[in-house]
Amino acid sequence: MDQLKTLIREVPDFPKPGINFYDITTLLKNPTGFKGVIDSLAQHYRSTAIDVVLGIEARGFIIAPAVAYALGYGFIPVRKEGKLPAERERIQYALEYGTDVLEIHKDAISPGQNVLIIDDVLATGGTAAAVARLVETLHGKVAGLGFMLELDFLHGREKLKSHDVYSLIHY
Repeated sequence: MDQLKTLIREVPDFPKPGINFYDITTLLKNPTGFKGVIDSLAQHYRSTAIDVVLGIEARGFIIAPAVAYALGYGFIPVRKEGKLPAERERIQYALEYGTDVLEIHKDAISPGQNVLIIDDVLATGGTAAAVARLVETLHGKVAGLGFMLELDFLHGREKLKSHDVYSLIHY
């Protein structure tokens, strides 16, 4: 994973002074790096009971469908409010600076399905915890939460204690 870490660009003072932003676009454009992320996440979950892979808008849409393909499962998008056309389940959750809303089609998950949630970064854990609640609201089971990288110093894993959490790269 150290090799993957070297492919991530660190941008100081973005989006505001004092924040160090970990830009994954430099890893994604590298064919070996991108393949390494997908293969490593897929390998970790290969023996897990999964029925479908869910990705969170926006950067989870880059990684989750590729992991779903590698594992041979379908993909479910969780989108920002107002982006899905059919009947939706929604969740409003707290951010450091306000609130946000995510939505999923009500028929996306069948009761009892094992759902693997994939996103790019685990930071404070608020978004991932909200999506896990959405899955459970639709009577699905969270099979795991997988991330390309985790910002350990933000302790997001604490909000996900009742679930299996796996991250490839740690900062």
